Amino acid sequence: MQGLTYGSQPVSVLGSDELEAGLSETVYRNATLFDGLGGAPVQSDVLIRDGIIAAIGKTLPVSEEAVEINCHGLWLLPGMLDIHTHLDLEVELTPGLPEVVRHGTTTVVIGNCSIGVSYGNQRRNGEDPIVDCFARVENIPRAVLEKVAEHCTWDSSSSYLDHLKAMPLGVNVAPLLPHSMVRIEVMGLKGSVSRKPTAIELRQMEKLVETAMQEGYVGLSTDALPFHFLANAPHKKNRIPTQYAEFSELKRLLSVVRRFGRVWQATPPKDDIVDAVRTFLLTSRRLYGRALKASVLAALDLRTNQLAYRLCLMLARILNSKIVGGHFHFQALSGPFRIWSDGAINPVADELPELRALNELELDDREGRLRILNDPQWEKAFCRMWMKGRKGFSFARLQRWLRLDPIVLSRSLADMNVVECPLPLWCGKTLKEPYRRLKLWRASGGRYGAENAAEEALFRKVPGSAKNDAQFLLFLLREWDTALRWETAIANNDPDILRYLLFHPMTLPGFNDSGAHLANIAFYDGNLRTLKISQEEGLTRVAESIMRLTSVPAEFFGLDVGVIRVGAKADLCVVDPEALRVWDPEQTCELQERSELGCRAMVNRPVGVVREVMVSGRRAWMEGKYADDLGRTSYGTVLRAR
Repeated sequence: MQGLTYGSQPVSVLGSDELEAGLSETVYRNATLFDGLGGAPVQSDVLIRDGIIAAIGKTLPVSEEAVEINCHGLWLLPGMLDIHTHLDLEVELTPGLPEVVRHGTTTVVIGNCSIGVSYGNQRRNGEDPIVDCFARVENIPRAVLEKVAEHCTWDSSSSYLDHLKAMPLGVNVAPLLPHSMVRIEVMGLKGSVSRKPTAIELRQMEKLVETAMQEGYVGLSTDALPFHFLANAPHKKNRIPTQYAEFSELKRLLSVVRRFGRVWQATPPKDDIVDAVRTFLLTSRRLYGRALKASVLAALDLRTNQLAYRLCLMLARILNSKIVGGHFHFQALSGPFRIWSDGAINPVADELPELRALNELELDDREGRLRILNDPQWEKAFCRMWMKGRKGFSFARLQRWLRLDPIVLSRSLADMNVVECPLPLWCGKTLKEPYRRLKLWRASGGRYGAENAAEEALFRKVPGSAKNDAQFLLFLLREWDTALRWETAIANNDPDILRYLLFHPMTLPGFNDSGAHLANIAFYDGNLRTLKISQEEGLTRVAESIMRLTSVPAEFFGLDVGVIRVGAKADLCVVDPEALRVWDPEQTCELQERSELGCRAMVNRPVGVVREVMVSGRRAWMEGKYADDLGRTSYGTVLRAR
């Protein structure tokens, strides 16, 4: 046994020889213990034997071979759940899921937003559904998706579970059945977006859902966001298959989910409140005899629309009222919704037809984007969209002034923070600043305004026809394309509203999208952000937040995890509250090369916050290092719904 230190406390950790020996007994000493059920923390030991919590109490006796870990001053809590991920892909390339493990998450729900790999790669008749469905919806590089698709050789929902079970998983995995893939399996990709299913095909889909629920899938996922489009020709102007399902199809398939008591994961039709209400009434016990559990993306305080989260909460209250009798929760994001963009490419660009035209092209097709950017008709449409509600008096101007804009992007240079570009002096500043200097430089006849010779040289290239910030932005996109990397926070900028949303009874924290939008967002740390916010209000609030990250979602999805009690599976996490207190989540985001994925990805890795992570009684993360065999030996398991 080797001795290390947590803070000033001596700690024993496993060496590689002990890891190989597979010691069967571990005890966490003197921890501030949160059991995951919301009660006040207690000072206690926790004994783990053969992957199970064997005893809880003070000064527990252990064998001479036991590994003893002194947790004085540290929090010991159940391993946390991440309920909205797209790790279906990442797990195929790096089954240890190291980015998940290091953040104290030990259970993930996959198959969200109607897309996944439950039926393998589904490559038939020249179709490539994994690439088609994930490339634009989740902003995952085509090369990564093609690599994943080669791994996906199974062809049924049961063989997918067998495949996952055989993998050396780093954490527990609970799959949803993705509705788009169900439609593709029955109708083919082309048919699923071009015609209605026949009566026979509807019965086949119903049978597939029934089979998956019998196999233990935790539910069915659907999607209705209007900016989720396919990526391959000839379907680039088509949305993903689930969005072509009529209400009667959803009702029929969800009746199976309801009968099994499983979860419906959904996203709303953002711009159609009537359709959203009708669809989400499927949760109703009054109308359908039994409540359908629904987990919906997402209650966000949008920067452009202050009404959005209020409408979400009001809808949830109505659906969960005694009159309706629903079982409905919105998911909540635990921090500002920061998005990094490469030129015009970002996760919400498809919301706008003008940006959608650019997004339809491959990331490396700069010439194609340049042709669009130089099209006078497209430029006119872009400027009209960008400037809408910015000048004069109109209903759109009133909406923008009242923060009731239906468009998610703010369309303001003041909200676009430069991260990378060919002019280093711009980095760390908003695009509004160089635009202001450009106007000053022009007004002075080029005598002053430019910060240096390189900026002046760029200003000389800006055409005289560029009279507003929309045209200035277009110039930068023509000049630099994806070499202009910028970020903006589209939601959750007010910390008080963020806290309100995270702890509201109609929400559950967990809209993290882990494993998706690899170069565009970084919320693997979402659970830790929730803990940090709760810490500001004392240990009672911390206990509540831990419950909302562990036992509450575990119960909702019907999973036997999320608590610390004798006989429970030993999925645990040790957190240093002082390191958590001083951590600034907005300062630890960075773009790194992830060789295991073969691409650059945003990560957020707080130092020293998570000291230990145990999965199934095995220590996967210890004092800033992974276990030697993580990703080669099974730690987690495939979880099936109770």
